[in-house]
Amino acid sequence: MSSTRSSILSTADARRPLVAAAALAAFARGGYHGTTVADVAREAKISPAYVFKLYSGKEALFVVALEACFDAILAALEEGADAAADTSPEGVLDAMGDAYAHLISDRTLLMLQVHAQSVAEIPAVGGALRQGLERVTTFAKTRSRASDDDVQRFIAYGQLCHLIVTTQLDGRPGDWVALLTKGITHPD
Repeated sequence: MSSTRSSILSTADARRPLVAAAALAAFARGGYHGTTVADVAREAKISPAYVFKLYSGKEALFVVALEACFDAILAALEEGADAAADTSPEGVLDAMGDAYAHLISDRTLLMLQVHAQSVAEIPAVGGALRQGLERVTTFAKTRSRASDDDVQRFIAYGQLCHLIVTTQLDGRPGDWVALLTKGITHPD
């Protein structure tokens, strides 16, 4: 292989994570249907043609964005678990939950997950979403050593947090809001 060909591959390999991050940001803002490959290219500051050299199309870009999303979630959960003052299963799950709440405070990762759920009938997207949920669930179970019921509650609690954040329930009046948000706080 020539050195020119090698440097082109190195450039492409170096750009893939940048394009994945751009795809994550663009799809989080506009969703699957509202975002084009050109939008991702603009976010990445490269041409749409170059994006197509790296990824086969919009579906592949969304999948790589979702994979990057779950990579960031797992990194946050691991940091939370590492920082847990209480190393009991419940303490580790609580620390991971706190780390996740801080992570989704900027809403980018949260919104990408919401958009992914809305188009999960697309086979590649649904598969990537299920794989990401499997990774999170397996990590929570393995790292915390919690019971299956406690891990299920942890995941369910996370979905409730998604609902509270996306619908902007924090601080709103109403008994029903108080019921849903009781004991749940999110960083500003």
